Amino acid sequence: MEERGQGLEHLHQTRASLGEWGWLWARSLPAVLSPAAEPTHPGWAMKVLLLTGLGALFFSYYWDDNFDPASLQGARVLLTGASAGVGEELAYHYARLGSHLVLTAHTEALLQKVVGNCRKLGAPKVFFIAADMASPEVPERVVQFALDKLGGLDYLVLNHLGATPAGTRSRSVQATRWLLQVNFLSYVQLTSLALPSLTDSKGSLVVVSSLLGPVPTSFSSPYSAAKFALDGFFGSLRRELDVQDVNVAITMCVLGLRDRASTAEGVRGVSRAKAAPGPKAALAVIRGGATRAPGVFYPWRFHLLCLLRGWLPHPRAWFIRQELNVSAAAAA
Repeated sequence: MEERGQGLEHLHQTRASLGEWGWLWARSLPAVLSPAAEPTHPGWAMKVLLLTGLGALFFSYYWDDNFDPASLQGARVLLTGASAGVGEELAYHYARLGSHLVLTAHTEALLQKVVGNCRKLGAPKVFFIAADMASPEVPERVVQFALDKLGGLDYLVLNHLGATPAGTRSRSVQATRWLLQVNFLSYVQLTSLALPSLTDSKGSLVVVSSLLGPVPTSFSSPYSAAKFALDGFFGSLRRELDVQDVNVAITMCVLGLRDRASTAEGVRGVSRAKAAPGPKAALAVIRGGATRAPGVFYPWRFHLLCLLRGWLPHPRAWFIRQELNVSAAAAA
């Protein structure tokens, strides 16, 4: 009893010394770091969440990324997943900005349509190669094609994805192997093959990922595993390039639900989240890559969710749960 009384007295002294705002900050920390380690009350947690959100909103509104559209004129860009959704919009933005393009995707007919539109928008050079990234030998063929056509690379924009329907059945070993090849191993192959050219040009790697990379959610375990692998691989590669003084930027882009038919079909009835508008998401990716930003979040609230991952797991879990139709996913 005496020890408990001393503990309570110490707790009150700590609160008095920190002040109300300091106490709020202390309670938001993990227990091992907090000077006043006690369970966080939901009311305090929501206040911290609100303050963090307001701070992020203020920062995003006033932050100037110094984006210069002229810097992309004549840039040599290899863009994967260019036939639909964000990838298609990326191709159109680069075309308007005067970049030289090599586009690749699985479906040749869709690629031909995108190539025609890029030429109408003013792209000086546009080439395409149909490629299925589920085949391990394809990445080498794609990179060599781009180097032959453009003479080198300034940007490698990795945007292709393979998705399976959300739900418990997508956890099969066969589906997981396929997902890892398309969504992770092909990214590693393309990067390794293009890195010498990007090193020569002091270029940029732009990796289009999703919120499932930094923050796991339900009913997407194989897909989330592939995205976590991307986060780890490119995070480590960034450190390696830095210590070796290799001037190649890596921009990780965390986007919302893709604005494309295949993605919408895969989560139909499971996710309540709305797809991110393709043109706006694509422009955010291009600005981040051109300014060599380490990360891009679209919509911006995803940055807040990533910050909450370690600080306040309960509010984060509540937000994620609001996006899911749990009964539909469990029945899949």
